[in-house]
Amino acid sequence: MNSIRLPMSFLRLCMSVAAAALLVGCAGPARIAGDTPAFERTGRFAVNVSDPASTPEAVQGGFAWRDTGSLLQLDLVNPLGSTLARIRVDSAGAVLERSDGSTQAAPDADALLAQVLGTALPVANLRDWLQGRTGPGRITDLQRDAQGRPLEFSQDGWQLQLSRYDASGPGLLRLDRRDGSRRISVRLVIDTPSS
Repeated sequence: MNSIRLPMSFLRLCMSVAAAALLVGCAGPARIAGDTPAFERTGRFAVNVSDPASTPEAVQGGFAWRDTGSLLQLDLVNPLGSTLARIRVDSAGAVLERSDGSTQAAPDADALLAQVLGTALPVANLRDWLQGRTGPGRITDLQRDAQGRPLEFSQDGWQLQLSRYDASGPGLLRLDRRDGSRRISVRLVIDTPSS
């Protein structure tokens, strides 16, 4: 298995921005514009990596997700709302565009994040999980609520908890994974849609 190691320069940047955000308040992510009908979500994320042998690592910010089925766009923003990177995934592959204009490409989003962060995060599975579906692949320990929606299950090495459902899917997703002695924890909090 690959071990996860977030680049220290990336962590320092995110921690500096997070400290500044505490002084001025947090800005939410903007929706991604588009004319084609799409599944859209915005919210906040936190990724924590702990290992008894090293200092804990944490990154947080906001995200905007727009998925037409043929094109997935994911914007990652710092706590002030400035876009750090955009990931575009289509049939040709995945491309990450940083705020400085530099790009990086890979065959798919999981491979792209493996290049950037040192390990794959489950972007492909998130297409289903954000909509309250288990998706393809082996599922174990599945628990559903009274409406038949997944609450807890394990898939592809991740243990998931989905809760706070609205009409589009879960409003809170908790993902946990063990990678050797490391524990990777991802939390996604979805913004409440405006009426």
